[in-house]
Amino acid sequence: MKKTITKRLNQSLLAVSITTLLSSGVAMAKSDDMHQLYEDNCASCHGSDHGGYLAPALNSETLKGRSPTALRTIVMAGSFDTLMPPFYGKLNDDQIRGVIKHLQATPKQPNPAWTLADMKKSLKVYVKDESTLPDKPTYKIDNIDNLIGVAARGKYGRGEGSRAIFINSTTHQKVGEIPTGVAAHIIDFNPANPRWAYVKTDTAEIFKVDLYSMQATRSIKTGYNGPGMGVSRDGKYIMAGSFVPHNAVILDADTLEPLKTFELEGVDPDGKMVSSDSGMIIGTPYADIFAIALENAGQVWIVDYKEDGFPVTKIEKVGRHLHDAFLTHGGKKLMVASYDDSIVAAIDLEERKLIKQLPAGCVPHVGGGSAVKVDGRTLGFGTNFGDCDKMVVSVWDLDKMEVVKQIPVSGGTESPAAHANAPYVAVDIISKDRRARTVQLIDKKTLEVVKTLDVGGHAYFPEYSADGKFLYISAGYNGDEVVVYDSNTLQKVASVPMESPAGIFSRGRVKYMTRGLSPDEMEQSK
Repeated sequence: MKKTITKRLNQSLLAVSITTLLSSGVAMAKSDDMHQLYEDNCASCHGSDHGGYLAPALNSETLKGRSPTALRTIVMAGSFDTLMPPFYGKLNDDQIRGVIKHLQATPKQPNPAWTLADMKKSLKVYVKDESTLPDKPTYKIDNIDNLIGVAARGKYGRGEGSRAIFINSTTHQKVGEIPTGVAAHIIDFNPANPRWAYVKTDTAEIFKVDLYSMQATRSIKTGYNGPGMGVSRDGKYIMAGSFVPHNAVILDADTLEPLKTFELEGVDPDGKMVSSDSGMIIGTPYADIFAIALENAGQVWIVDYKEDGFPVTKIEKVGRHLHDAFLTHGGKKLMVASYDDSIVAAIDLEERKLIKQLPAGCVPHVGGGSAVKVDGRTLGFGTNFGDCDKMVVSVWDLDKMEVVKQIPVSGGTESPAAHANAPYVAVDIISKDRRARTVQLIDKKTLEVVKTLDVGGHAYFPEYSADGKFLYISAGYNGDEVVVYDSNTLQKVASVPMESPAGIFSRGRVKYMTRGLSPDEMEQSK
């Protein structure tokens, strides 16, 4: 079953396996140039080691037996309902043939190094004296929590369209744009200082952003690929992890100076010593710690950032292929998705131990997570990423740590969104047909799907505004806009144009941590 699921995921992603092959029409006369061409234009999605990342691996093994003509057709025509646009007219035929030949001849590469010294060399300072920055926002906004950040990928995942865009969620107007060069992936906010945000790209570069003047003040490259990033509750530290290479780093959140790296390796649940990608990284309002998932090793590490040397506590045998997670119970409990086991594992961060492994459909993907309080119960919602035989949203009682219901939905799902002031939990439907245009709404009390919104484009990453009045949804790929709905009437109220919008992040998250719980409810659920 696990092999079947993995095979299906690979097949479903194959159409995007050449997603950002090239973003430059520069002719490449020598085969020696191809590695740099791949690194500059393809690796942000497919991995610097040719081993896959957002899109599948492109190497001699994964493309073995594939028809060069069929691959050439994909590159030329693109793939509907994916991030891959047609390259016909942008690249000439010789360029397309040359790149495909290179990929089919290139094996997966050894894990490349990116050391502490490399990170320090990559540090860039754009504003030398931050005391000259304004002491309040230079645009009209009543509360900085009303900011919504959107990771706009751009047509080719890099270039002019690649930026972090910030919106006032009360007026639905753009108030700032931060060019990132490569597609932004994660936007996180400093919980202790409202002026700072941090944007991480697909190529593991982190930008420190001043939300008052809407400009980047510093940046640092922490690896080659990998989205993992968390900010400490006191706002003093950032922890970032990579898919390539297999390491993580703690940074000074003020200067972005790297302080310590961690080699991600350990014994997996099957007893094998493995080197591992970084999965989720999260800070918690509960304690001075970070939690990081080792995807391949099946472990969760807890890092004490206030202790000398940043000591690590390792929780083993959490699950196979760990990825994303969310917090509950005041930040004391961590719910971690395990793709290959079809479970979500509950971790007690106070006791530093595995509590329970809960059924979660197939290939669970909890995104940023959602939890709501209903009739005295804390309910958590988990989506399922992939083409599964049984497509459901799992609901758990997070107080008792047991399954409440598995709600049938119309397709695979990726990111649930909820808010204490909104009646519905929103889930985005992922598929290869028109279902990908839709988001389904689950009534928090009845736990039934009550409405399906046809958003247009490829509807992804729903997120409520900080006050819960509006639901923001990316309608990217073909729609190229963020669509805004009234969270109660579900009537469309606004559209914000941008190029290939993806993840949406409310600054309100720093108060409620888990989408769906108000700050009061976070306290009550401790």
